[in-house]
Amino acid sequence: MCGIVGTYNLTKQHPIEEANLRQMLAMIRHRGPDESGIYLDSQIGLGNVRLCIIDLTGGQQPITNEDETLWIVYNGEIYNYLELRDELETRGHRFVTNTDTEVILHLYEDYGPECLDHLNGPFAIAIWDTRQQRLFLARDRIGIRPLFYAQRDGALIFGSEIKALLADRRLTPEIDPVSLDQVFTFWSPLPPRTILRDIFELPPGHYMMAQDGQIEFHRYWQPVFPTQPATGARSLDEAAEELRTLLIDATRLRLRADVPVGAYLSGGLDSSTVTALIMTQTSNHLETFSIAFSDPAFDESTHQQRMAQFLGTDHHILYCNHTDIGNAFPDMIWHTEMPMVRTAPVPLFLLSQLVNQHNLKVVLTGEGADEFLGGYNI
Repeated sequence: MCGIVGTYNLTKQHPIEEANLRQMLAMIRHRGPDESGIYLDSQIGLGNVRLCIIDLTGGQQPITNEDETLWIVYNGEIYNYLELRDELETRGHRFVTNTDTEVILHLYEDYGPECLDHLNGPFAIAIWDTRQQRLFLARDRIGIRPLFYAQRDGALIFGSEIKALLADRRLTPEIDPVSLDQVFTFWSPLPPRTILRDIFELPPGHYMMAQDGQIEFHRYWQPVFPTQPATGARSLDEAAEELRTLLIDATRLRLRADVPVGAYLSGGLDSSTVTALIMTQTSNHLETFSIAFSDPAFDESTHQQRMAQFLGTDHHILYCNHTDIGNAFPDMIWHTEMPMVRTAPVPLFLLSQLVNQHNLKVVLTGEGADEFLGGYNI
């Protein structure tokens, strides 16, 4: 998962204190238990906690470019980093790690903010340009990776979670009533709002440039919803075949990791499809994970076990009842950092603990399919 933090002297010259950065990192240590790193100068402090997935021994952040004029901390995964690295090496870039992090940095050297157009995957990025004294913050197209920020006393404070920002004593938490109203209307605050007043999230598909006391926001991507069918539109069979091809390619790219990869298996179409595709892309032993509920109205364990047996996976089941969900609800709120109008995220939270207990860092899931394919009736 990884996490990033930072503080930038926007309009005032504050001492950049390493102890403050380390306190911010301590609040999100759960995101990156493997290692941490800090960059400091008179204008900015950057920090990262890392969950090692690619280049386990050589990818500690912050990472710099060849002449140490650019520094990056980053949370995410760029699935097409190998192809991008090949292109960058042909243009003369020299790499000292095998990470996707360094690929992003060299892309930024060549393209500036337009580097985002080349990235396939989720990300939250902070790049400090020492020559221009400019900070670049960016978030992936649909906001899979979080990135929060606040301005206080001439400083820009940012991080992967709100609790990291609150480790800076200049910030105090105060509920925003407008955001609370949005939670009860839309289930969550609408970006850039968060549940706390004066703490914001960088909206999905946006980047921020901070320089000379000024902050500029730019949208680099947004979804397009045609009102009319395109000329020469695909048939249903053609669209289905294209979706199948894209799913196979997406699964193949997500298996690029230097650690074992598992899968969630709910028993439904989405996770079953993803798990079956994994089996076509690797000969490695696959571990799958699912939740069984004591309430028969929600339990799908029969379908889960049937699919696991059909695919031949090493299947693990977490048995969950109402008491388990109630006991874990406060912990889930600590991590979601917003009021919740339902308990549905709790079982996924518990399932992630089961994955961690089996020493896996990466799982593929069917999450997001209903949102993307219009599968919900709300």
